[in-house]
Amino acid sequence: MSAVVETPPASGRAGAAPLTHWDPEDEVFWERTGAAIARRNLVFSVLSEHIGFSVWSIWSVLVLFLGPEYHIDTAGKFTLTALPTALGALLRLPYTFAVGRFGGRNWTVVSALLLLVPATLAALVLTPGVSYGTLLAVACVAGVGGGNFASSMANINAFYPHRLKGWALGINAGGGNLGVPAVQLLGLLVLATAGAAHPRLLPLLYLPLIVLAAAGAWWRMDNLAAAPRGEGRALREVARDPYGWAVSALYIGTFGSFIGFGFAFGQVLQVQFHDRFDTPVKAAALTFLGPLLGSLLRPVGGRLADRWGGARVTLVTFVAMGAGTAVVLSASRAHSLPLFLSGFIALFVLSGIGNGSTYKMIPAHYQARARAAVAAGTDPATAESDARRRSAALIGLAGAVGAFGGVLVNLAFRQSFLASHNGDAAYLGFLVTYLVCSVLTWAVWLRPRAARSSAAAEA
Repeated sequence: MSAVVETPPASGRAGAAPLTHWDPEDEVFWERTGAAIARRNLVFSVLSEHIGFSVWSIWSVLVLFLGPEYHIDTAGKFTLTALPTALGALLRLPYTFAVGRFGGRNWTVVSALLLLVPATLAALVLTPGVSYGTLLAVACVAGVGGGNFASSMANINAFYPHRLKGWALGINAGGGNLGVPAVQLLGLLVLATAGAAHPRLLPLLYLPLIVLAAAGAWWRMDNLAAAPRGEGRALREVARDPYGWAVSALYIGTFGSFIGFGFAFGQVLQVQFHDRFDTPVKAAALTFLGPLLGSLLRPVGGRLADRWGGARVTLVTFVAMGAGTAVVLSASRAHSLPLFLSGFIALFVLSGIGNGSTYKMIPAHYQARARAAVAAGTDPATAESDARRRSAALIGLAGAVGAFGGVLVNLAFRQSFLASHNGDAAYLGFLVTYLVCSVLTWAVWLRPRAARSSAAAEA
């Protein structure tokens, strides 16, 4: 099957007209035209998503600036980091469907510009004497940054052939996830130079970066004329499919851990090891390391899944995350900072790998169903369109459900520190979660009968 696509002008600027007849599965088209266009869209998708993650997680850093003059206790700070996580999770479903409704390029511009709202509000209100209710409202608005992930992933999923989706989605998500350590490093820079009395500098630094991301999307990205539509029907289809909920549950364990730990880690260090982290600078100097490694290794998880199968990589990841949690729990009880840091960094690394391998399982499943439909007589173009539409819907559903895992992580820490002044109860809860996810992965994908279906899906 041949494909024709409009070629962008010699300047390289993406045209306003949507690209038509997009067929990345056609290898001749892909080598001649498609790969270069897809890479260009991937680069600017990553940039926008990266800034979105930074704004989404900015309160994980800003709470380190909130000293005694703000009159907020530990539980109140965990609430400030839980609210943007929750709103970001809720927005992931409508953001996913916005790509099909408005076009990937158009929605990337809009979603990037929306980041100006939480950044500007934070820069305006962060002064001693501001009410806690105002801080809660402004922190919650930062959740718009969490929606960017879902729309970006749904858009890039449509640009790449199935054989490269694990790698492409891993690069896209990993580059976005890097926004978490990036904002933490910038926060450390502000703390080390201007001091804890100037939290407003951090959101101000992001205002020009947000404009840059929006401008890049406007000038260099494309809309696909064949972007998946029928959003409501696709969501109903995947919501009725037990497979969709199984993948979403796994994503609670992987991405929920990554984003939840990313938001909470600085506070956990300050509270649990207050004798070693008596200033915000000391805590901020370490909080970026885990999210950085987890983000960098997310594409590795996608690549491993392309080669070995998403279910196998995910199962190994969850078993290892259970072992890492046991290390963290032992270190907490022994008050061993080196062991605690080692265990937590391992959790970040493993959650990043698991994020990549879990998301690979989504397009693989619906591509296998498309092949079966074609074998049964369905038109190949219709089967492919249905596969992309359902993949996009499940990317949104799993992303939303998985992000709520980050809310649960912050609430677990909040209750654990309130009850016992340490995180041991939360760590036990995480250990049980990873064991349940391991059993679920084996039961749905890797037990003998399920393994045959899984192997066919990822062939």
